[in-house]
Amino acid sequence: MAYWLMKSEPAEESIDDLAAAPKQTLSWTGVRNYQARNFMRDQFAVGDGVLFYHSSCPQPGIAGLAEVVSAAHPDETQFDKKSKYHDAAATRAEPRWYGVDVKLVRKTRLLSLAELRAEPRLATMRILQRGNRLSITPVTPAEWKTVLALLGTA
Repeated sequence: MAYWLMKSEPAEESIDDLAAAPKQTLSWTGVRNYQARNFMRDQFAVGDGVLFYHSSCPQPGIAGLAEVVSAAHPDETQFDKKSKYHDAAATRAEPRWYGVDVKLVRKTRLLSLAELRAEPRLATMRILQRGNRLSITPVTPAEWKTVLALLGTA
């Protein structure tokens, strides 16, 4: 089992949207960074843990826990000409972008970016590194346990 931090802008898909979705499951779409895509396509596995992170909002931070519930599959938004994520170079025979389905485990209190930065055991967490802008980053088992402890869910 692996662990991941997945960023989403709450105006687009929030933890509340995930909680309200049928079967509390959403397809993670719109990733247009090759490294983040490769994580989902090549390294994600069903059962992996997810820290659901709200980004690009007044109060960024971890808003809940989820799990990966599907293998990587072509992101349908790349084929939709009406989508802002449309990619004219992508074809069904050779898709460029992939996503996975995630299911809510639990909504948590917001664990703010400031709280994450203040925790010495998270000093090397990728999201906290200068210049890191990836929407998906790996989380070590020790970081996962620390975050769960901070949330009071360990």
